[in-house]
Parts: sequence; C-alpha cells; structure tokens
Amino acid sequence: MDSNQEIKILAIESSCDETAAAVVVNGRDVRSNIISSQIDIHTLYGGVVPEIASRKHIERINQVIEQALETAGMVLDDMDAIAVTYGPGLVGALLVGVAQAKAIAYAKKMPLIGVHHIEGHISANYIENKELEPPFLCLVVSGGHTHLVKVLDYGVYEVAGRTRDDAAGEAFDKAARAIGLGYPGGPKIEKASRMGNPDAIHFPRAKVTGSDYDFSFSGLKSAVLNYLNGCRMKQIPIVQEDVAASFQRAVIDVLVDNAMRAAEQYHTEKFAIAGGVASNGVLRSSMEQACAERGIRFFYPSPVLCTDNAAMIGTAAYYEYQAGRRDGWTLNAVPNLKLGERA
Repeated sequence: MDSNQEIKILAIESSCDETAAAVVVNGRDVRSNIISSQIDIHTLYGGVVPEIASRKHIERINQVIEQALETAGMVLDDMDAIAVTYGPGLVGALLVGVAQAKAIAYAKKMPLIGVHHIEGHISANYIENKELEPPFLCLVVSGGHTHLVKVLDYGVYEVAGRTRDDAAGEAFDKAARAIGLGYPGGPKIEKASRMGNPDAIHFPRAKVTGSDYDFSFSGLKSAVLNYLNGCRMKQIPIVQEDVAASFQRAVIDVLVDNAMRAAEQYHTEKFAIAGGVASNGVLRSSMEQACAERGIRFFYPSPVLCTDNAAMIGTAAYYEYQAGRRDGWTLNAVPNLKLGERA
C-alpha cells in the first residue's frame, strides 16, 4: 500500500442513544463528525429506553450519514471502507448501525470493519493528540463502562481493572435521580457540585478485595440513598449541592487512586482518559494534577469526543484497516462484547 495514499473511512455509531456518522482520513484527520442526540426524549423517562432509541436510530441514520458526507465534501464512492460499532451496547440500537453499514459496504463493494465501542473511546485520544502512540494506560469511564486498560499497541489491549457492579456514569445517573437532580446525571451532578462542599459528607471509597485496580460503586450509591433517607426520617434539611459534591469527590477519589496505583505499578509514562465521564472537569483536573506529581504525561479528548461519536470509531477502524482486518456479511451486533474479543 502506498504510504502517501489517503485512507478515507465512513464511520457509524449507534450503540446507545446517539446516532452518529463521521468521515475520518488516515485515522486522525476528522473531516466531519455528526451527532444526533436523543437526550431530550429519554430525559422524559429518566433514562434511556432501548426500544425508543432503536426507533430513533432508524429515523435518523440516513440523514446523519448524508450530512457527514456533505460536511466532508465527499460522496460514498470516495470512501475506502465502512466502519461501524458492533458492540457492546443496546442490541437493538447496535443492529441499526450494523445493518446500515453492511448494506452500504455490500452495495458499494467496500471493506467492512466492525469496531469495539470501548476501543473507539480509547482511540478518541489520537484525534487531537497527534503525538500520542501506544503503549499507554487509559481509564475509560462512561455510562456503561469503567475500565482501566493497558494499550499495548494499536488494537492490542489488556484490561487491568474493571467495575464489579455499576459503571461510574451509571452511578452518577442513579445518585442524581436519588438527590432529585434528574437525568442525565453526570452533567447535573457536576453543575450542582460547583456550589457544594465536597467535604460536607463522608461517603465510602470502596476497594475490591484481591484486585488492586477493580472498581465498585454500588456501595457508594447505597450510602447516598441511606444518607438521604436518614435525613428525611430525622427531618434534617438536605443540601443537594453538598450531597452532589461529596458524591462526586468519592467517585473521583477512587478513579484517581486506582489509576495512579496502576500507573506506578506498570511504570507508565503516558496516561489517558476516555468516555462520557471523562468530560467531567473535576475528574480531568484531579487526574492532570495526579499525573503531574508523578511526571506522567496526561492526555484527554475534547468533551465532544468523550461522549459517543463516530469520529472515534473511524479512528479505531483505520488502525484495524491498516492491520488487514476485514469483516464479512456475518458481522452481527454483540451487546456484551468484551474488549480484545473478536466476534
């Protein structure tokens, strides 16, 4: 393959409640990144309703792809490959993207590349940090996932730690609902925390016995519920901002502590964060300070690249394409796909 050849990839992401398409050239040059969010619809229900998400993906996917191509100034025939998230995620939502990608690849006789959603989040760091190359350690924190991942090479991963129960983003959503802040929890808690005292309430920082780098947030969620119920029973006023700030601090303390212990153990020189919760300003500043104290270079994507988007899928797909990986017409949605697995 000519090293000067431009590899243009149309990427599709529909794993949860964002319908997204992007055109990415040579892995790190994003020509378009279109995201159609369903957040207003799901806010009415206090969380993502899978059937509604799937239906909205079907309604919007054609328009999102057309807009991505138009913004990039290209047409389908300009593409060298089609990439799509095939897992993990909501099975109905994933199926919409996979079916669309397979249809385009078949009609245009183009290579089809299935991408792991978490690999996409990790790869988001490559887009703005042109100098970043493996190996490095990455903390992936989102609504469905909390993973501490050793990125050994492009497309080569080893999971050092993961949540045993709730993901960090899921804990934010549940705590926000309990406090009375509503959905989505992450942004609501971060906003309320700015006016609260993070030392007002001491919530537990869970450690998982026998595993230094695994996470557990279900006990913290229970502690928040117990605190709120205790206040109501004793008729003690609840200061939402203090509860939010104290909860947020407890989550971030655990994320930073586990991450830095792993960074020291593995002698990593580069550390990155990814996923929707990685857009949290307190987490970013706490992680940046912790890395600086240890002489570790810290990388993170812009907030728009932390939430689900197709640019990150196109970036991950480029390195799969370069490695010669292609998928056939049997590619299917795999809702519980593990990082490093190939289905």
